[in-house]
Amino acid sequence: MKALRSILFITFFAVIFCCKQKPTTVVKTTPIAFTKEGELTITKQKVDTLITRLDIEFAETEYETQTGLMYRKSMKDNQGMLFIFNDERVHSFYMKNTEIPLDIIYIKADLTIASFQENAQPFDERGLSSQVPITYVLEVNAGLAEKWLLEIGDHIAYRKI
Repeated sequence: MKALRSILFITFFAVIFCCKQKPTTVVKTTPIAFTKEGELTITKQKVDTLITRLDIEFAETEYETQTGLMYRKSMKDNQGMLFIFNDERVHSFYMKNTEIPLDIIYIKADLTIASFQENAQPFDERGLSSQVPITYVLEVNAGLAEKWLLEIGDHIAYRKI
């Protein structure tokens, strides 16, 4: 009986010390800060009234358009990202590695709003299509399209600084 207790005692401590999990390595990432590269305005189509003015970053290269707003923790309501494509065609976006909900505004070559996707959810990898050929996409915080009463046909203008 004493031998059995000794074996159980040794087995118990062997399991405790041998199976103890090693601490996991935490990978720290550097936060991506907003960099104002330009300004954008949105106006109503019928009365040419200013809806809003935004500070924007541009996504023009393949890497920038693939990455977009991924890995961002937040964005102010007066900020956005304007994607500029070399061609006018149907484009599709997804929210992979995007941590904040967004409104995705699809814009034709003539700078009029063609369609928009409200409240795209973080990390959702489903394709969100423009439905029609477009040349630009503006991403802003979710809820702003509704707040601005955005409509198809409203107009944008932008400039680089």
